[in-house]
Amino acid sequence: MRSKNFLRAEQANLHWDAPGLLAGVDEAGRGPLAGPVVAAAVILDDRLPIRDLADSKKLTQRQRERLYDEIRAKALCCSVAQASVEEIDRLNILQATLLAMRRAVQGLRLKPHKVLVDGNRLPALDVRAEAVVGGDAKVPAISAASILAKVTRDRLLQELHARHPEYGFDRHKGYGTGQHLDALRRLGPLPEHRRSFAPVARLLMAPHP
Repeated sequence: MRSKNFLRAEQANLHWDAPGLLAGVDEAGRGPLAGPVVAAAVILDDRLPIRDLADSKKLTQRQRERLYDEIRAKALCCSVAQASVEEIDRLNILQATLLAMRRAVQGLRLKPHKVLVDGNRLPALDVRAEAVVGGDAKVPAISAASILAKVTRDRLLQELHARHPEYGFDRHKGYGTGQHLDALRRLGPLPEHRRSFAPVARLLMAPHP
C-alpha cells in the first residue's frame, strides 16, 4: 500500500513538464446559428518559427489566410475536425465542441506529450492536457489552432453561401445578425441551422400564417 508521502510526491510530479511534443487546440463556431463547430490541433516545429501568430479574432481575413498556409507548411503536424449540426443538436454545443477537439487531437499524425486547450474545459483525451483561459493569445500552438479552425469554418460557410446566397452566409458566417434573423423569418431554417439554438427553435415553434 502506498504511503501518504508517496502519493503527495506523485501528485507533485504532475506539475513538472518533461520534454516532448506540445499540441495546441482551439475551436471556431460555438456561437453561430448554423454550420458545424470546427476544432484544430497543431504541433509547431521550433526550428521553423511562424511570425505574427495571434488569436484568429484579432487578425484580418487576409492575415488569417496567409498564416493558414504557413502553418500547414511549417507545423510538425496539424489536424482539423468537426462536430456536425446534428451532433450539436443531440449533444449540446459544449459537448459537441469537446467532441470536435478530441477528434482533432486523435487526428494528429504524431502523438503529443501534452495538449494545451483554449478555454476552461477539457475534452476526454488519453494524454496529459491543460486548459488555458485566453490561450489563443498566449500560446503560439493554440493561436495556430485558432487560425486553422477559423479559416476552415469560414470556408465551409462560404460554400453554404454559394448554395443559399439569399441568407448572406458570406457576411455573417452563421452568427445571429439582424440580416440573418430576417432571412430566417422570411425563408425558414435550412438543414444546416442548429435547431437547439433559441432563435431557430422559436421560429420552428411559431405558428405559420
